[in-house]
Amino acid sequence: VAMNVTSGKPGRLQLFVEMVVSFVNNCVSETYHGKSKKFVASLALTIFCWVFLMNAVDLLPVDLIPGMIESLGVENFRAVPTADLNMTFALSISVFFILIFLNIQAKGIKGFIGECIFHPFSSDWLILKVIFAPVNLVFKIVEEFAKPVSLALRLFGNMYSGELIFILIATLIPSYLQWTLGLPWAIFHILVIVIQAFIFMILTIVYLSLASEEH
Repeated sequence: VAMNVTSGKPGRLQLFVEMVVSFVNNCVSETYHGKSKKFVASLALTIFCWVFLMNAVDLLPVDLIPGMIESLGVENFRAVPTADLNMTFALSISVFFILIFLNIQAKGIKGFIGECIFHPFSSDWLILKVIFAPVNLVFKIVEEFAKPVSLALRLFGNMYSGELIFILIATLIPSYLQWTLGLPWAIFHILVIVIQAFIFMILTIVYLSLASEEH
């Protein structure tokens, strides 16, 4: 689409891509208040498209890809990447390292360390600073590690439960009746797929915005 983009009358595919890019760009403009908007917008677009496409594998018949893989000697293969904690944590841990980088970029190493040991509890008295420092550090560790954990588990939980329902429909209902429940759930699951990609993206933007704020 980028290679064939035109300023004249655009095609349907170009209109769709422009709509997605504009939507993500507006989300970043409204939510992110740091200095790296181009980088964050590119990251947000990548995350949204990547998570959406991985989620969309859930709409394929549950035995299609596993059946193809089984012919190569691999058994018990689950096709949906985001229904696996390895993938969701890989994504969220990548975001976590970017958060640390933007934190240091915005505040400097001294400012980042100072935030870890002097916030949220602070005082002008040196003795209170020393007393509060370990408490602040524990709070900071919990706060920072909660971000990748929440990102990973939220996406995994929703996609795993959706995949599980498809598997239950396929295993507990005769094949000629599976469409009666499978089709309505697949239609509803399209909404889940989009919403989960959006939530992962918007939370990433929010966390990056918080990391870029200077205190």
